[in-house]
Amino acid sequence: MTESPDRRPLPRDFFDRPVLEVAPDLLGRTLIRDTDDGPIELRLTEVEAYAGAIDPGSHAFRGRTDRNAVMFGPPGHAYVYFTYGMWHCLNLVCGPEGMASGVLLRAGEIGAGVELARKRRLSARHDRELAKGPARLATALGVDRALNGTDVCAGPGAPLSILAGTPVPPDQVRSGPRTGVGGDGAVHPWRFWIGDDPSVSPYRAHAPRKRRT
Repeated sequence: MTESPDRRPLPRDFFDRPVLEVAPDLLGRTLIRDTDDGPIELRLTEVEAYAGAIDPGSHAFRGRTDRNAVMFGPPGHAYVYFTYGMWHCLNLVCGPEGMASGVLLRAGEIGAGVELARKRRLSARHDRELAKGPARLATALGVDRALNGTDVCAGPGAPLSILAGTPVPPDQVRSGPRTGVGGDGAVHPWRFWIGDDPSVSPYRAHAPRKRRT
């Protein structure tokens, strides 16, 4: 018999750890987005770790700015950024405070609230594609910059929260290079996903932008 996912909220000290510990440990956890139309629940299946000052792929690699200030802590908060002038992406800040590390939520399986997610993701051909990729995940959940800095450890009623869910056994966790990261940051195998899960997004190597002539 399969055990039901654990409904207890993850405490702040879960996030107050090195990013490479937190990232794979988020797989199988339950993300809840509480909206005016009702809650949407998502089982996390793919994430990427970003390690601040030691990581050329991180937004915080060159220091603190107005855009990335939330990444510097405290842990257990959402960092939401806008990219390519059209998409939002959702990250979870982890500790210790001041180290500016975070985990990008790349993909997940929508459970409760699937009808609400479908309304936001009309182009999805199957439910497994509703949150298959970081921009799709944020769109399906109705995440935008208004949620930047949200405390995901605040408890019931918070717009974003994380429950213990069903942690993934280590032998089911896969790792590899992060999607779309180039330069020195491309070598880090800091993308983590659940093996053979259909909601995981496809890997794409970094493709340098061509300059207009």
